Amino acid sequence: MDPATARRLAYFSDGMGIGVLAPRGWRCFGAYGSNGSTLYVSLEPMGASELAPEFTGPVIQASVSLGGTSGRFEVAQVIARVFPAHMAFARKVISEGFEPASSFKVGPFPHDWLTRRGADVIEYVTPPNSDGLGVAASRLKPSADPISGVAILQDEDTDLLFLAARLPPDLSDLAATIVPQFERDAVKIGSAR
Repeated sequence: MDPATARRLAYFSDGMGIGVLAPRGWRCFGAYGSNGSTLYVSLEPMGASELAPEFTGPVIQASVSLGGTSGRFEVAQVIARVFPAHMAFARKVISEGFEPASSFKVGPFPHDWLTRRGADVIEYVTPPNSDGLGVAASRLKPSADPISGVAILQDEDTDLLFLAARLPPDLSDLAATIVPQFERDAVKIGSAR
């Protein structure tokens, strides 16, 4: 990346394998469980007690949902939306009966902008004030700013690496660096688990 962009960014990690570029000076918080792990990065410091159920302001969420564990529900929901070639996985999860079939809506969100980068990689932008992949697969709520990100399927367990980045207008140009770097790092994230 160019030096001017590099000076505006820092690399944040949860220490367990998930990492993401984000604006310099922001703060991060990692969470993990049987379904996978998530790294949140925001301007405001946060910890378990400050972790809101949903974010309305600028935040970056980088997640790994493990397809061989309870993370399979998140994986199947994203597959149903944007990875039709993997619908067998979603149908298997639906057939378990733990979640109603209505929780696994098929087909992309009508307002999302999707760019397929490979059979198992899709970049997206959820427009301002819209429901979309950037809202449904994260803890971000719709707001006046768009959400940019990427969904990546990996491994034989069909793990999902997911990025949702909502940046303030004065930093929105950084999404063009953050999203592709997360894609490049996906190989390292997958091997760290």
